[in-house]
Amino acid sequence: MHNAFLIGERIYLRPLSKEDVPQILTYLNDGEVARTLNWHRPLTKEAEEQWLDKVLVDERQTVLAIALKENDRFLGGTGLRPGLEKDRRAEFGIYIGAKEEWNKGYGTEATRLIVGYGFETLNLNRIYLHVFACNRGGIRAYEKAGFIKEGVLRQNAYFEGRYQDTLVMGLLREEWLAQGAEKQ
Repeated sequence: MHNAFLIGERIYLRPLSKEDVPQILTYLNDGEVARTLNWHRPLTKEAEEQWLDKVLVDERQTVLAIALKENDRFLGGTGLRPGLEKDRRAEFGIYIGAKEEWNKGYGTEATRLIVGYGFETLNLNRIYLHVFACNRGGIRAYEKAGFIKEGVLRQNAYFEGRYQDTLVMGLLREEWLAQGAEKQ
C-alpha cells in the first residue's frame, strides 16, 4: 500500500496525485463511466491537473483515490465536499473507473470508509449525494452503506437524448452509529 489514508478489507483510500491523471483521463473519458457522472465532454490533462491543484490545497475538501490492497491498482476516486461549517454536512461523490471491477463491492467498501471518516473524524451530522435513477449499481452500493432515498429531482439532467431523474440520498450520523451497533 502506498500512502494509505483509510484502510478497508480489500481496498484502501489514499491521496490523489498527479501520477493518477493519465488513468483518471482514461476512466472519465470512457462513455460508460462518464454517463454515471453526467460528464458530457472530453476531459483534458490540463483541466484535470488544474482541478487537482485546486482541491489538494483546499483543506475543507477530502478527495481520495481508491486502490486495491493486493496490487495498489488505482480503481477510481471518492470524496466529501462540505457545505457551511455550522451545518456539519457534506456532499459525497464516488466513481469506480475500472469497469472490470464493477459489481465486486469495492464501491460499497469505499463508501463505508469515507462515510465513517466523515462522521467519526470530521464530526459531520449529514452526508448526502445525488445519483441518477437509472444508475442501479450506484444506488445499490449507497443503500448497502446505509444511505436512504430522500427525494427525486424530476427530469433534473439531460443526457442520452432525454431528461433523467436524479435521486437525493442521505445518511445521518445517528443512522450511521446505529448501523455500527447492529453489526456488533
